[in-house]
Amino acid sequence: MNKIIPITPSLAQAPAGLSTALEGDGMGCHAGGEKMLAAAKASGKSEVLAQYAQDYPLDPKAGPHDQPQSMCPAFGSLRVSLRMRRTATILSGSACCVYGLTFTSHFYGAKRSVGYVPFNSESLVTGKLFEDIRESVYKEADPDKYDAIVIINLCVPTASGVPLQLLPKEINGVRIIGIDVPGFGVPTHAEAKDVLAGAMLKYAREEIVAGPVQAPRTGRSEKPTVTLLGEMFPADPVIIGRMLEPMGLAAGPVVPTREWRELYAALDCAVVAAIHPFYTASVREFEAAGRPIIGSAPVGHDGTEAWLQAIGHAANVPQAKIDAVKNVMLAAIQSGLKNAPIKGRITLSGYEGSELLVARLLVESGADLRYVGTACPRTPWSAADCEWLQARGVHVQYRASLEHDLAAMHEWQPDLAIGTTPLVQAAKELSIPSLYFTNLISARPLMGPAGAGSLAQVINGAMANKSRFEEMKAFFGNTGTGHAAGVWEGSHGLPQNRPEFEAETRRQLEKKAKKRKAEAMI
Repeated sequence: MNKIIPITPSLAQAPAGLSTALEGDGMGCHAGGEKMLAAAKASGKSEVLAQYAQDYPLDPKAGPHDQPQSMCPAFGSLRVSLRMRRTATILSGSACCVYGLTFTSHFYGAKRSVGYVPFNSESLVTGKLFEDIRESVYKEADPDKYDAIVIINLCVPTASGVPLQLLPKEINGVRIIGIDVPGFGVPTHAEAKDVLAGAMLKYAREEIVAGPVQAPRTGRSEKPTVTLLGEMFPADPVIIGRMLEPMGLAAGPVVPTREWRELYAALDCAVVAAIHPFYTASVREFEAAGRPIIGSAPVGHDGTEAWLQAIGHAANVPQAKIDAVKNVMLAAIQSGLKNAPIKGRITLSGYEGSELLVARLLVESGADLRYVGTACPRTPWSAADCEWLQARGVHVQYRASLEHDLAAMHEWQPDLAIGTTPLVQAAKELSIPSLYFTNLISARPLMGPAGAGSLAQVINGAMANKSRFEEMKAFFGNTGTGHAAGVWEGSHGLPQNRPEFEAETRRQLEKKAKKRKAEAMI
């Protein structure tokens, strides 16, 4: 579609019997998670939502402050598609959501457009939106430009039952991948990466079963390969490849892949290494292809030893070769850890999926790690990491919320808090040095000898800034905090605190609370 369709709030002309999440206030996003979920199930999305609930479980009793606070999950799926060559992406959702998600293409320098199919209340409830999506897909399906087109339903189209599964699987030789990525069904943007990666692996596996497929751009590996599951720092696959080479193995593609034909190579492996443990849908496709799955990663001394042993055993490598690689790599790792010690108390949290791996590396580097929180769920492929950390007195919190992370920071008063942006902000307000996990920690080599000592410089440097925070706190005092927070024009002066108003408001709230309690007892 090349025109903007105005959004109209009225549903008066909608056919009888049709309902969508837009009913009520005309803004489906405002309906709330429970209402959107109920609308989606009533609109024929029960099966896909049930699969998401199984793949990406949440505690059904969890309240709004007992589950991860993450960005829009579609960010993850969009990131995967934008990084793939010869792949187009079309979004179907509210205009405000689509506008916000285009940030992804700018942030990652994708240098490509994100398609958008606009809608209004009428086109949504009459099914015209699906026809518009279908028309757009046919217009974009140019085999000279694309191997695949990805269509992503956001919250409102998912809640309204827009049936992307009815789109053709292929148009003019271009693969069509339709997925639902609603905020009320996929808990985090990290898991949304798996939604698209799993859908693509499923499509590619079915193509392999049907007949010959394209070889990778660099050709097939002469050695059995290890597919690496989860986004990693660019140097890590290279480092892993060097550790595998003496065992007669090679590092295969990293999933999510950068090109469609790499999916075939990923499936054509001897073993899959679930470096990031939350790719449940992707693991299901590898298991359907008969591939063994190995959890954890070659981080630190203990992690590398266990991982090399598990990979070698799964790939039928003679024990003598496994031991030879261990002897070389473990000695180098021990040396690296010894030469770059970390001394200080740390709390760690994030939403990338590699938090437990980083935690292991910190502990072996000598850090006094008390807490690690991850927004991702507990899975079999992180069990070894969890057990190793717990045996060393580290509290591991799956599906960690901001409240979990803040509580840990307040309880342990660390020398350094590593976490998300709001945690970092809260830590700095308390004069606690802090680092943003995604940009400053996970964006470093973690695997094998290169990972040993890679974190020491940035972490020790951050902890050394404690005195600077205290000096600034002493100098500025309470300026710009509380009721005076923000930027104020000098001519207007700072807002004046009025404790009498605060007391009156508090009294009114207590009065209302007592009234509600009394009414509840009747």
